[in-house]
Amino acid sequence: MRKARVLYKDEEAGILLQNDDGSFVFEYNDNWENDISKPSISLTLPKQKKTFKSNYLFPFFYNMLPEGSNKDVVCKYNRIDKNDYFGLLLTTSQYDTIGAVRVLKTE
Repeated sequence: MRKARVLYKDEEAGILLQNDDGSFVFEYNDNWENDISKPSISLTLPKQKKTFKSNYLFPFFYNMLPEGSNKDVVCKYNRIDKNDYFGLLLTTSQYDTIGAVRVLKTE
């Protein structure tokens, strides 16, 4: 299992997991969920006490990935398989993203 913290404007909003079978889980932190001033990170992942599950990387996170020649360069330089979307997400979305959401690998 691989795990990542999902940050919204540098505050932890939730956790994204990739299970050993390749499926994905996203869940908001209780503090984020209970604070009415905190927004959902995406319209497709509304803020609620629910565990979101998917056999594929959620479209919101998938759309954060590089494409085309940028993806090729990132994968080659970091030795990431082109189909390892979670690994690619952890590599590219930890520093500089378009928008308020970043994804950081946890140990």
